[in-house]
Amino acid sequence: MSVCPTILYADAKAAISLLKDAFGFSEVSVYEAEDGTVLHAELASGTGVVMLGSKNRGGLFADTLRDAGPAGVYVVVDDVDAHHKRAVEHGVEILMEPTDQDYGSRDYMARDAEGNVWSFGTYAPGASG
Repeated sequence: MSVCPTILYADAKAAISLLKDAFGFSEVSVYEAEDGTVLHAELASGTGVVMLGSKNRGGLFADTLRDAGPAGVYVVVDDVDAHHKRAVEHGVEILMEPTDQDYGSRDYMARDAEGNVWSFGTYAPGASG
């Protein structure tokens, strides 16, 4: 793993819950300030990790991303249909139902409460044949 998407949320605790409950990520670590602001969190899916934190917490990274738009993240999953069902059961906004793609993948797309687009599919970037 050499690339880790990093997203800042207005409500990082809600984002952590959504990623764990609806998308099946596992919590690796969460660091909070005394006031409960999420300074840094890492959640894993397979061999990948997404890092996240709270917006407006100060510091160069948060200040630089203050007005950043939504992000798009692709996550490889084994069973797209089961993953999609779990997301639907948790009330996630689905942008594209599970669909077989011309390039051999099966994917679906969802949007989190803060506008980030999450794609889940069987295509594994960089994998050979």
